Amino acid sequence: MKTNHPKPSPPGAMLGLGLDNKDGHKRLTRGKNFLLVGGSEETHERMKETAIRVNEKLDKKGKSLGEISGEEFRDLLTECGGES
Repeated sequence: MKTNHPKPSPPGAMLGLGLDNKDGHKRLTRGKNFLLVGGSEETHERMKETAIRVNEKLDKKGKSLGEISGEEFRDLLTECGGES
């Protein structure tokens, strides 16, 4: 007997890349569903705050990154302070 199990959603991840670093520091932050690389201190902190907020909103909705559409992700990103 064959059972129909839903396919698991791919986990999904956010990648933040900051290109405005002029102070020579190497910044790398990993967290739930995200990896942030580079940027000035200000840019890196903004990327980190945005990624954390996106994860908080997803948790409240009971969803993962792999379960939302690109449009939903863009909306969440904009809502959480990121730019799309």
